[in-house]
Amino acid sequence: MAVGIFDSGLGGLTVYDAVSKRLPDVPLVYFGDNAHAPYGVRDADDIYDLTTKSVERLWDAGCDLVILACNTASAAALRRMQESFLPENKRVLGVFVPLIEALTERRWGDNSPPREVAVKHVALFATPATVSSRAFQRELAFRAIGVDVEAQACGGVVDAIEDGDVILAEALVRSHVDALKRKMPHPEAAILGCTHYPWMEEAFQAALGEDVKVYSQANLVADSLGDYLRRHPTMIGSGTDSMFLTTGDPARVSDRATQFLRRKVEFIAA
Repeated sequence: MAVGIFDSGLGGLTVYDAVSKRLPDVPLVYFGDNAHAPYGVRDADDIYDLTTKSVERLWDAGCDLVILACNTASAAALRRMQESFLPENKRVLGVFVPLIEALTERRWGDNSPPREVAVKHVALFATPATVSSRAFQRELAFRAIGVDVEAQACGGVVDAIEDGDVILAEALVRSHVDALKRKMPHPEAAILGCTHYPWMEEAFQAALGEDVKVYSQANLVADSLGDYLRRHPTMIGSGTDSMFLTTGDPARVSDRATQFLRRKVEFIAA
């Protein structure tokens, strides 16, 4: 009855942590493609190929439902996967949906025409690949009108987080927020469009100011998954064991994950 959670590296552990607390009785298989991280600087075809291989490994682990806890994969690969890759008995969900639901205050199944929402000026912080895909803006446009989205590609932040260099990550966050504010001086809301970025949420909030509402994904995704499984209980797969898989060095990845989650985490080779 396992659910898979995939990320290019360790950022998806923010989602894993929230989901494990929200659904403690559901076995979770986490897959980090650390050998090929970060995805945010790769082209769309490369991201698609790496993502599909990783998802197939999670299927082998008994996960019929996989969460792409990676905004870059959700932006660059998810639609193509849903259109031409998925068998009928498998599902892959991305992480944009819960964010847009929260931002627009309307459920994903609401297919009424786009309408005005309270927030008009939104800052999007994401990887270069997510920004160039414009996937967030495209999905938002189906549900809301009159929303100005200014995107900032946050080069280097994921690498600094993966390397455990908090000082560099905080400096990069401040630099990227400054660059965003030169384009949009007064954002009302900010989207942390990468699952690594919750590790730096306090830095983003401090740089943006207390008057800017920061939307982070982990808890939103966990709540959305809980709702999805209530409506689709058959999508919980046959796997019964929780585990952490990586394409990288298991010892190094385990050490870093243990630091992030502040509890012992042991990855095994995928």
